[in-house]
Amino acid sequence: MILVRHGQSEFNVVYGETRIDPGIEDPAITPLGEEQARSAAILLADQGITRLISSPYKRALQTASIIGEKLSIPISIDTLVREHYAFSCDIGSPRTDLIKTWPDIDFSHIKERWWPYEDETDDLVADRARAFLEKSARLTDRQSVAVVSHWGFIRGVTGLRVTNGTVVRVDENGGGVVVGPADP
Repeated sequence: MILVRHGQSEFNVVYGETRIDPGIEDPAITPLGEEQARSAAILLADQGITRLISSPYKRALQTASIIGEKLSIPISIDTLVREHYAFSCDIGSPRTDLIKTWPDIDFSHIKERWWPYEDETDDLVADRARAFLEKSARLTDRQSVAVVSHWGFIRGVTGLRVTNGTVVRVDENGGGVVVGPADP
């Protein structure tokens, strides 16, 4: 399985400069984030990816849409791979809004409000990461799955702290090896 951190978001730009939460809920990716997504798609092109799973946050869905289009594969949604809930950017968009923006993606299995109501500890994120790994271990095509996710979730799975657009191959034990980013 491969994990991809979403492209740079509007939140990442402001928070990266100020270290202050700018109050941007469910931010979109920036033009640099779009380039990072295209670079990730290039890295994934020769990895045999046949399944693409995404977090329901806009920044992940935009990144996954770019990758899915490049690889000609559909996107499925799994709320287990969402970001930890700690900042304004971790307030998601309601399912009905996501359906309007991405009508070709099936959101029917998620709740209208699918993000948590309160902050998640690192232990809770690690528990959610383990639950996803256990669930994905049953997939027969696990080695050909790419998951577009977030810093906190990727850290919960692999222990790695990755930048936007980073591509990580996950081993059977949940460890990770950085494959890229490719420079946009």
